[in-house]
Amino acid sequence: MVVAGKLSVVVITVLIATISNYVSADPDMLQDICVADLNNVVKMNGFACKANFSASDFSFAGLAIPQPTNNTLGSIVNFADVTQIPGLNTLGVSMARLDFAPGGLNQPHTHQRSSEVLFVLYGELNAGFITTDNVLVSKTIKQGEIFTFPRGLVHFQINNGKGQAAAIAAFNSQYPGRQDIATSLFVATPPVPDSVLSKAFQISYQEVDAIKSKLT
Repeated sequence: MVVAGKLSVVVITVLIATISNYVSADPDMLQDICVADLNNVVKMNGFACKANFSASDFSFAGLAIPQPTNNTLGSIVNFADVTQIPGLNTLGVSMARLDFAPGGLNQPHTHQRSSEVLFVLYGELNAGFITTDNVLVSKTIKQGEIFTFPRGLVHFQINNGKGQAAAIAAFNSQYPGRQDIATSLFVATPPVPDSVLSKAFQISYQEVDAIKSKLT
């Protein structure tokens, strides 16, 4: 009887956990489409649906053409998320194109709402992410190869080749967001106190100011 009682407790616990996980999951769509009304003043977790839509709400040509990389980092990211393709609203997917000059860096950043799969169109990239145990997972990937970045982890790509490079990224979120580590810390508004940055990075106040001046 004791064994049976313990078994019942285990079964009930598993059932409660299963039901809890099911209830907390994202709800299924209740209509075929929900094209985002980007001008709606109603604030919600996503976007309200607009009444009238067209095929253009589901199309975007912005990833077809390489973008200029003549900036400080030598790279540029062009997102194709719900803000460019309103038809992605509620679908949980989006993409981006990344272009790199030789030596170009897509600086360390995170996507708090999405994992990422990167596919190299041409060129050669060193791609990596850092676990919460501060372990670097990194690999050189070439044309036609893929690298995956887990959700929320700091990651980067750098073009170590001698020519231009480009890649396509896929996300399991309509709006993955992006937080650049250096920019978030040194160019926040209002600013992060110099005392915090100085102590965290073990640098002087003058060095903090020098970094801020380069990022602004």
